[in-house]
Amino acid sequence: MLPVPDRNYSPWYSWMVRLGETRHVDPLPTRASAGSEHSEHSDDSEYRQVLADWKSRCRARLDALLGPMPERVPLRLETLESVECDGYRRDKVVFDTEVMMSVPAFLLVPHGRVGPGPAVLAAHGHGPGKSEACGLERTGTPNADYGHQLAERGYVVLAPDMRCFGERLDWNPEDHYACDTNLVHAVMAGLNPLAENLWDLGRALDVLESHPLVDPARIGMAGLSYGGTVTLFLAAIDERVATAVVSGYFSSWAESHKMPWNMCGSQVLPGMLGQLEHVDLGALISPRPLLIESGTHDDLFPATVAAAEVERLGVVYESDGAGDRLVHDVFEGIHEWHGVEAFRFLDHWIGPGDAVGSR
Repeated sequence: MLPVPDRNYSPWYSWMVRLGETRHVDPLPTRASAGSEHSEHSDDSEYRQVLADWKSRCRARLDALLGPMPERVPLRLETLESVECDGYRRDKVVFDTEVMMSVPAFLLVPHGRVGPGPAVLAAHGHGPGKSEACGLERTGTPNADYGHQLAERGYVVLAPDMRCFGERLDWNPEDHYACDTNLVHAVMAGLNPLAENLWDLGRALDVLESHPLVDPARIGMAGLSYGGTVTLFLAAIDERVATAVVSGYFSSWAESHKMPWNMCGSQVLPGMLGQLEHVDLGALISPRPLLIESGTHDDLFPATVAAAEVERLGVVYESDGAGDRLVHDVFEGIHEWHGVEAFRFLDHWIGPGDAVGSR
């Protein structure tokens, strides 16, 4: 508990007080709250019905928080250039998502792919965008070239720039953060940057779905940090994401809200606190496979918080008969992509060759 001053001048302190008073309007039900006397791992029809009703309410809250989405426009997919790489071809492509909005992306196509197979939508984190996910630029974030690594493993990979990143970054003064500046413009227009990026990524799924070398039933999504944010959200709202890997993100908005400078204008929804939590989105993904990565030294999204929330989520997956489809990879490391369990997980559920997962 924070000490209560006689008068307060700090906006951040006032937010923390407000946060402490915030309660979830409709939290993920437990077996106890559902009135079940069975164990946490019981196949209980009463709890399954309570959970199904809750998922319907939660999805409605999520839709309301995201707000209206843009009208669809023709993709007008175009390949701008192609570069042969070691093990795959890297195409620079562009497609339209709105009348006045186009998305540049790298499409990585493994050599030797002759028929429809697995694909991954690779969502970058904060940094230079798609070029980092595809190994063309390096920053201080370890192991951030997971798009490149996935292509080497035989996946078709689509890695787009999200708004305010890569080729979609407008010039800003050094003391201005692009995501936050974009949020100001969006709020004035009654829109939201997170919802806009989710719309763009949904159209990226359209691109993958229509590719002749992609099996639409075997499309996964993976991302670190902000890439983890949009992966968790998109998998919750779009069932075409057959398998998801959320790295360096899954924990709790309430906990993340406590750390100054942790969130940016592209990661939030108006009124989300008390309406929606990370575990809620995970429950909407169930029973589809979900792997969560947490570094033991990730101060932004602590592994201890993630472990507690994954334990709650595990009850949902068990109830949905999919206990083996939820994995929490806690590794010795910082805010970074790990990949050790993630690549095996993707290989198992959607991967090339003789992967044994449900398809």
